[in-house]
Amino acid sequence: MTDRYPAVLIFGPPGSGKGTQGKFLCSSGNHYHLSSGDIFRGLSPESPSGKLFHQFASKGKFVPDDITIDIWKRYVSGLIDTNQYFPKNQLLLLDGIPRTLNQAKILDQHVDVLKIISLESEDTEIFINRIKRRALIERRHDDSDESVLRARMDLYNKETKDVLRHYKEEIICRYNADQKPLEVLRDILIDLSETFS
Repeated sequence: MTDRYPAVLIFGPPGSGKGTQGKFLCSSGNHYHLSSGDIFRGLSPESPSGKLFHQFASKGKFVPDDITIDIWKRYVSGLIDTNQYFPKNQLLLLDGIPRTLNQAKILDQHVDVLKIISLESEDTEIFINRIKRRALIERRHDDSDESVLRARMDLYNKETKDVLRHYKEEIICRYNADQKPLEVLRDILIDLSETFS
């Protein structure tokens, strides 16, 4: 087995600020933020990974867990080969993966999870409103249907509990995502300054 990449996982439902915090933390400590959404949106249909993805997506099917991790592995290898990510010197900040318990188990072979940042709120309406605003600003039509957003929230809440239970409780750090982004960042850095130094 190859060396595992040291990583911090960023969890949170849609609209909780995973991408925002990942970018903040990346720039604050020369780490590499990798969003699974960015991976899939950026795949060339002609690449091996792109063909795998589009084979399922074109039929309206979810990509199986083992293929999702395989695409992720290929992408990370490409980052290393092109000198964009340096595993020996940088933390990998993973946002949006693993999404299922099975993905978490497969990912264990490739990633050494040091900490988990869990962005949480008891009021999901805050996240729904954030996503609707983002959809207008960024013209992301996939984020404009409220019924779809609520279904994604429900799916996240259902699956993530099992994923989080897979990890030791002492590495999970929970944050109030109702706050302003810089306030959330402040709380993360206070808790995890040694991890990100």
